Amino acid sequence: MLPLKSLVSLLAGLALAGSALADCAGYVTIGEGATQVATGVVNKTVNDVCLNDLIVDTGAEGANYGNHGEFVAALEKLVASWRKDGVVTAGEAEALLEAGAESDVGKTIRVRVIAFNDFHGNIDGASLSFDSTADGIPPRTPAGGVDYMAGLVRQLKAGSPNSVVVSAGDLIGASPLNSALFHDEPAIETMNRLGLDFNAVGNHEFDEGRDELLRMQYGGCHPTDSNSCMGNTVGTPYPFEGAAFKFLAANVVDSASGNTLFPAYGIKDFKGVPVAFIGMTLENTPSIVTPSGVAGLEFRDEADTVNGLIRELRKQGIRSVVVLVHEGGFAPGSINGCTGVSGPIVDIVGRLDDEVDLVVSGHTHWAYNCRLPNGAGRAIPVTSAASFGRLMTNIDLTLDTRTRNVVAAVAENRLVDRNNVLGAAEPIAPVAEIGAIVVNYNAIAAPIANRVIGSITADITRAVTAAGESALGDVIADAQLEATRAAAKGGAVIAFMNPGGIRADLRHAGSPAGEGDGNITYGEAFTVQPFGNTLVVKTLTGQQIYDLLEQQWAAGQLSRGRILQVSEGFAYRHTFVPDSSALGGQYVCDGSVTLNGVPIDKSASYRVTMNSFLASGGDRFSVFDQGTEQLGGDLDLDALEAYFTAHSPVPPGLRNRILQVVSCD
Repeated sequence: MLPLKSLVSLLAGLALAGSALADCAGYVTIGEGATQVATGVVNKTVNDVCLNDLIVDTGAEGANYGNHGEFVAALEKLVASWRKDGVVTAGEAEALLEAGAESDVGKTIRVRVIAFNDFHGNIDGASLSFDSTADGIPPRTPAGGVDYMAGLVRQLKAGSPNSVVVSAGDLIGASPLNSALFHDEPAIETMNRLGLDFNAVGNHEFDEGRDELLRMQYGGCHPTDSNSCMGNTVGTPYPFEGAAFKFLAANVVDSASGNTLFPAYGIKDFKGVPVAFIGMTLENTPSIVTPSGVAGLEFRDEADTVNGLIRELRKQGIRSVVVLVHEGGFAPGSINGCTGVSGPIVDIVGRLDDEVDLVVSGHTHWAYNCRLPNGAGRAIPVTSAASFGRLMTNIDLTLDTRTRNVVAAVAENRLVDRNNVLGAAEPIAPVAEIGAIVVNYNAIAAPIANRVIGSITADITRAVTAAGESALGDVIADAQLEATRAAAKGGAVIAFMNPGGIRADLRHAGSPAGEGDGNITYGEAFTVQPFGNTLVVKTLTGQQIYDLLEQQWAAGQLSRGRILQVSEGFAYRHTFVPDSSALGGQYVCDGSVTLNGVPIDKSASYRVTMNSFLASGGDRFSVFDQGTEQLGGDLDLDALEAYFTAHSPVPPGLRNRILQVVSCD
């Protein structure tokens, strides 16, 4: 805490800077809100600063008292100096001290949690946008970029003396070329400068495997790729510095040692009040990443893991607990609403110990601001800020300085508004140091990113039909079939593509969005398929193909199913209704699965293309792992580039290969 004279001088200087003559109307009050205490002391001036302004007693004005006694002691010193200088009478001094003792100032402290999730290395916001009709955010509103995120962080920190910045996972992985080309070192370096404190490890942090994830935390150059440790060129330390923030993963355990891969939680102390931040990776990570990347690791139940840590935290005197979990839900509507919330997060929160006060979630890329019942039935805030750093969540926690419990919480999702479209009184000022790093990385990546590989006739998007088929899924599956059709490449006749591996849309100049020029660059194609999977051809029987299709809505899949995209010539009908039909049923119409118009023979063999992620059973498609006569092939992105080179301009897929029907009869 500042010495009294310094505090008075600082406040007086700030007040004089804003006004030549203070307007000190009314009477002195102490505290804020419903607990504010009024005095009969006129709000007079001291060197043109109001007495009310000199009594720093509210969070908004910068109060930072660890307890009520600390505030009372500070007030006693301040009032004694006023009494000595004749500013107040003896009676006024007594009234001020009585009001201070009666007030709640110092009995609580405010902590601001600044949160986001699913950043995915989107360091450059130049092409990012966000819209929400419910919130008055127009279509294609420019939003995001790590320099603007950092600018908003500075704004929010300026309004609170106690703050912490957290991420709920997928900070890296599935990133645009300007970060992925450099193994996401740009994302880590810029987040260091943004001031991130904790990141709960998400599934995409494992995209390049355990060892590479450890390098992200501890630093050093990539062992084989020269596109690493670019600090001397971009203006960051050499070698790569690693994360200045902590990766957290309470439920990720090394099978051999029994130890967690990263710390289970981090603790921040605010004027003697500790707050724990538990980091959690979604339990289903092994089913949605390449199995080799998580070999030897166990991913345990999220709620059980949190609950198992509560006693340990209590022993340390910690009664305020925040969970950062890379798992989420779905809640259509306002970014600050919770209409019809569903998904795994509801069950996870519903099983949490009552000691948990806040859950920051992610993974689903939805924005919501909920209050959901925990295991004791108490409603606690549960938030998610969409994806790519286009939104950030401002969460104000009020902590009791005696019991150390959270007694109130208010959350708000905020747009990272690049052009101040929403008309904020204080527009976001991007942080120049971070922006310069992004510009430098863009310059290195530009020759690769800007190379034109083909063109399109219209938008080609991930939007799916009721049956689950997308125009972009059609195109990618066709590209992969074409790359593996030749006998020397595998002799494939069918190709399947996982929808989760399609990360962005392709936009055309004539689209309603009004973006793009019809040409497709390598950088745009990379953003669509950023994982660097190789193509694999295996032999499957017709029966296995039927079994494979049924796994799209097997138990454990998404409630919407996980519909594989299929190549031209392959077609089938099913009766599955997303979010309605029960998982685990049989929905493929028998006899409807055809190849070039001919029903497939369940006893015959077919050469089938998949990417390396699916080939090892990714996304719970274990049938792929049963295939025989495996042959490896080209990179998936190379196949897409070759397809565009051969067929441009490429039209959108017709989305007529998978048909949803009411009945198979």
